[in-house]
Amino acid sequence: MDLKQANARFLRRRLRLILDPGQRTLDAPYVATFLKNLEGLGFTASPTLIERLGTLEPEAIGALLANVLPVLRELVGAHVNWTPMYPGFPAQVMEASDATLYLNALRHYLANERGLRWLPDLPDPERPPLPNELATRNLRVIELGSREELREVGRKLMAANGSLSETDKEDVRWFVSAHAGNLEQVLPGALPNKENLAVVAGVVLQEVPAMQGWVARQLGTATDVLRVAVALSDGDVSLASPTRFGRFRRPMRRQLLGLIEGLRQPLEDLFRHRGPWIRLGERLHPGEYARAFPKTAEAFRRLRNGDKPETFAAHVELELEADDVQAAVSRLMARPGEFARRLDQLLRRAAEPTTVLDAFGLVAKDVSSPVLLQLDAHFQHRSARRERRSFFPKGQVGLVVTIPDTLPALPESVTEAVQAVVRRTLRSRFAGFGPLGRCYLDEALRTHLVPFSQRSASKALRTLVRGSSLPLPEGDTVRFFLWWREGEVDGQPTGPVDIDLSSVLYDEDWGYKEHISYTNLRSSKYRAAHSGDVTSAPSGACEFIDIDIASVVRFGGRYVVMSVFAYSGHRLKDLPECFAGWMMRTEPNSGEIFEPATVVDRIDLASDQRINVPVILDLVERRAYWTDVGLSSNPRWSISVEGNDRGMTQIGRAMTTLVKLTLYDLFALHIEARGMRVDSPEEADVIFSVHQGITPFEPEVILADYL
Repeated sequence: MDLKQANARFLRRRLRLILDPGQRTLDAPYVATFLKNLEGLGFTASPTLIERLGTLEPEAIGALLANVLPVLRELVGAHVNWTPMYPGFPAQVMEASDATLYLNALRHYLANERGLRWLPDLPDPERPPLPNELATRNLRVIELGSREELREVGRKLMAANGSLSETDKEDVRWFVSAHAGNLEQVLPGALPNKENLAVVAGVVLQEVPAMQGWVARQLGTATDVLRVAVALSDGDVSLASPTRFGRFRRPMRRQLLGLIEGLRQPLEDLFRHRGPWIRLGERLHPGEYARAFPKTAEAFRRLRNGDKPETFAAHVELELEADDVQAAVSRLMARPGEFARRLDQLLRRAAEPTTVLDAFGLVAKDVSSPVLLQLDAHFQHRSARRERRSFFPKGQVGLVVTIPDTLPALPESVTEAVQAVVRRTLRSRFAGFGPLGRCYLDEALRTHLVPFSQRSASKALRTLVRGSSLPLPEGDTVRFFLWWREGEVDGQPTGPVDIDLSSVLYDEDWGYKEHISYTNLRSSKYRAAHSGDVTSAPSGACEFIDIDIASVVRFGGRYVVMSVFAYSGHRLKDLPECFAGWMMRTEPNSGEIFEPATVVDRIDLASDQRINVPVILDLVERRAYWTDVGLSSNPRWSISVEGNDRGMTQIGRAMTTLVKLTLYDLFALHIEARGMRVDSPEEADVIFSVHQGITPFEPEVILADYL
């Protein structure tokens, strides 16, 4: 295992370092230099890590620092050059006349149209240093870790009972490749999530072909094999979007066809995803291997000819069309997961809902924990009438959809009965996970949602579930930041790229108040300013917005929606680099414009849309809602804050009122089933909290150990 690569991942995922002990005693100057470099980026070392550092030779400390600093700089966004249009921001914007701001913007735009680059010739003024108490107030602590702890991170990722993000998948691929020589010793006992299984199985087939038998034992359906082929082609293993299959070498074709041959009845599954299977068949050439894999060759022949078998889903639909709910229920008992997903529909259609619920109670033990938990959250709020419902479409990276809530009402007695069945089943299941002992449960976890799916989660300084919220740190000024770069993606030039940073202010009822953007560089109603609109980025470009919290609240504002617009029409995921975030500042003109130590969050923007909302702030409650969602815009609209205000409002309402299961609810169920609750962390064997123990920022642990 390459220690440099291992530490890069360990730092990013856990803020831990693997550091073998040396032979020296503490060398204070070298260790102090190491720590001062970390401090400038908003990090420090734990006492145990400091002690281990003190055993190293000076050369080893220097080499470690050279490896660590690039990783930490990228985590907070300090790896790029931050030079906005107005280098003396915010003072130069606040003090300039309207005419000066207008003329500077006009000259910049006209130069850009001619392929030139013009920025106002302004001095970069001397700034007083950042107050020390601010620079060191919330330092993130790097701990000493071990190789086994890192291996356990890999196991948790593979064993996660929920889909992983693209970054997670990259780490899984590295983990499997790095341990190819002893892979059987580090694989988890089970890989319950089909998407994650596909990623792992694909890497195993590539790195350790002799383990094809292990892969075959993990796969139960033809769709599982299809996902593996998609993973081998770097496609969407959720199967929500089409994959362009690569060319498979003959040994890999034989492996994939052999996996299909080993299945009992693959044909219905092949027709479930007929288009992808036909495209994959063109790569696998099953006819050439008909003698070795006759059942598979015949299945592909019927697939191409459209010789479709009668399917399970078709039978269920026919029974529901005939209003024969009891027949549909009897059939669905053979597939409990599908029964669970149709439960609301069946309860609405049944003359006697209790018969449906009794049948579901018999098979609920065979439904996965994530599905049961989502059922619990759904029926917990089922009786409450809402104007709109919100959900995240499968496979849509960073997109939230809101639709009118038109679900017919269900009696409260029915919804409560469903919850009773679900919770009884979950408590029984969780009791088998093993005792927890005395547990402390932090009330702050009520604002953190369960990470059922991390599929579209972006790479970020901290990993949070969309819709979760955290208190704002101390400070009176929020500084949003954006950085992007044009260049080449997959060998294709992007051309000029213009990305705009904006913020929209709403009152407590989500009534529009004002916006700060390239069309309005500063507010005349409260203290807020934009650093200037940069319209191309061959070497990278940045924009900032400052918002004074107290002045916004006095003005009657409450919610601030941070938004990023691709004015040039690019999808954000198609850029070489684009990220955003926010800082908390007390004295905006002190320190550098971009101060790593004041960064609260930093996130890569990788949605399929031209518009992204990274965060929403509630300035009255002083809370930040993690959003990272895209906004689909009508092409006839102007690509600006003004043109998309309705979409912004819908996203704002949706993300601040999501009805989802919280980590508090999940951990409370575990404690009821296998622990005893205590009143303080000091009394506890296990701590569930935002700041220590099991936290929201390690979603793979929650997905692997608590779902």
